[in-house]
Amino acid sequence: MTAPTQTALDVAKVAGNIGAEISGVDLAADLSAGTIAEIRAALLEHKVVFFRGQDLDQAAHERFARRFGTPTTAHPTIPALEGSPAVLDLDYGRTAGRANHWHTDVTFVRHPPLGSILRAVTIPPYGGDTVWANTAAAYTNLPAELRELADRLWAVHSNSYDYAAYKPSDDTDAARRQREVFTSTAYETEHPVVRVHPETGERSLVLGGFVRRFTGWSGDDSRDLFRLLQSHVTELENTVRWRWAPGDVAFWDNRATQHYAVADYGTLPRRVQRITLAGDAPVGVDGSHSLSVTGDDTAYNTALAQPGDGER
Repeated sequence: MTAPTQTALDVAKVAGNIGAEISGVDLAADLSAGTIAEIRAALLEHKVVFFRGQDLDQAAHERFARRFGTPTTAHPTIPALEGSPAVLDLDYGRTAGRANHWHTDVTFVRHPPLGSILRAVTIPPYGGDTVWANTAAAYTNLPAELRELADRLWAVHSNSYDYAAYKPSDDTDAARRQREVFTSTAYETEHPVVRVHPETGERSLVLGGFVRRFTGWSGDDSRDLFRLLQSHVTELENTVRWRWAPGDVAFWDNRATQHYAVADYGTLPRRVQRITLAGDAPVGVDGSHSLSVTGDDTAYNTALAQPGDGER
């Protein structure tokens, strides 16, 4: 039996406050527990880590993901890639619904993912970058009075569409079909606006495009306050922009980031595949856990569990 591969990792920061590139590792190899621990530590420190030139197929992608936790099903409402129930296949040359808005993945369920691992399959010759933002740095840098307010706030997240935010391109038949699939099961959850990270203890802002209102606030007041808080998340100093190449892999901590897929490549093909890892219910600064209002995420978070997930 071949011993697990122990490698010396080179971790280089990509931007000042978020993001690092890890080199010197083959993600398709049988990596040792020590190597996995180093990658996890880099993820927690830098919020998103990148790997260039990886030769992963779907099976290797899932094996790597399972070293860090239990993959969820591909999405609560969007069908998985045929034959690969953990893989969300995002082929933007053929489908509508580009994720060109700031969001944290699947915050409309009670247990949003721990993290996501995205693999580049087909990349356009230009455009199609992804940008990530550090929501822990955003919280830390808030004015003290705004931090105190955020600590007390709760927000309603939903997979219902915000029709006030539509763009003309959203009116195509394909976009309408995508909306029908995305909202085929209704989910609504109340999360604390500030969550305490279960591994680092850092506080971070839980906002993004699935927020519909703040609990107990009117729609108009919610929109104004959301714009204020969200603007601190997306300050350029809190972000990193990644220029994709085929074979790249990005692994981000969904508990401390938002991201935005830049839709500036027209009709050029762009295909990426994502596996997400089951997470916990966010905990606010007062120790309260998120509350499910509508929709049960149990199947989404547990259907693909196997003995030994996240262990080695």
